[in-house]
Amino acid sequence: MFDADVLGPTVDVLEGLADDGAALELAVGTGRVALPLAARGVPVSGIELSTAMAEQLRAKDGAQRIAVTIGDMATTRVEGAFRLVYLVYNTIGNLATQDRQVACFANAAAHLEPGGCFVVEVGVPDLRRLPPGEDAVVFSHAPGYVGYDRYTDLVAQQATSHHFVADGSGTREFTTPFRYVWPSELDLMAELSGLSRRDRWAGWDRSPFTGESTSHVSVWEKTGP
Repeated sequence: MFDADVLGPTVDVLEGLADDGAALELAVGTGRVALPLAARGVPVSGIELSTAMAEQLRAKDGAQRIAVTIGDMATTRVEGAFRLVYLVYNTIGNLATQDRQVACFANAAAHLEPGGCFVVEVGVPDLRRLPPGEDAVVFSHAPGYVGYDRYTDLVAQQATSHHFVADGSGTREFTTPFRYVWPSELDLMAELSGLSRRDRWAGWDRSPFTGESTSHVSVWEKTGP
């Protein structure tokens, strides 16, 4: 996630969309994206639910450039209007219901100036790879690591990512529950919030999004006041 080959294209796209305006990151975390974006001269604010992650951000070089508000990205408002609001790395799934995800879109739209953009990076649900009767799909494996998604409720679109890490101290498991969401569903959430889709790519390199894409970066524009 912190590799320059990953982070560079991400910041390139966001800087271009921010243009000469300000940016707001929902779930800013420890500043992985916000700090390099601010270093390029973009005024960046952030909303973060975790005080522990916000403290890690505030301890980093350049953190004084980021105005962080502690709160829920679906409901917390900050002052000002923004040219860009963005939400990266599957974090929309941390909102565990459709209503909460809809509220997040409405909150993003409320922060945007006319013509501003909301950007979401998220994976495409991998359900078609599930064999009949199975509920889990391995999405990554490497020496010392295995990651798989277990789909726990296909009606409510609930799943949990399991990460197994093995090193000299043994094997540890980390789990992350999430609500998976389809690209077309996100488009409808955007429309309900007064946003219209401008772009959808398979990644930050702006490669075409196709039926084989495993993730997408989508851009919606605020078309009204």
